[in-house]
Amino acid sequence: MALVLLLIIVALVLGILGVVVKGVLYLLFIGVVVLAVAMTISAVRFRHGGRRPSR
Repeated sequence: MALVLLLIIVALVLGILGVVVKGVLYLLFIGVVVLAVAMTISAVRFRHGGRRPSR
């Protein structure tokens, strides 16, 4: 959960920097990719119930 939250925060920061700072629009695209990775990780964990397999 902490990893997903961290990735979402990083994606937001990169996206904002990519929009605001002139000449670094590529940061917006990197932010979108990081957000997609975070959503994929979140979906996989949600699908498996979020619990670790017991031994």
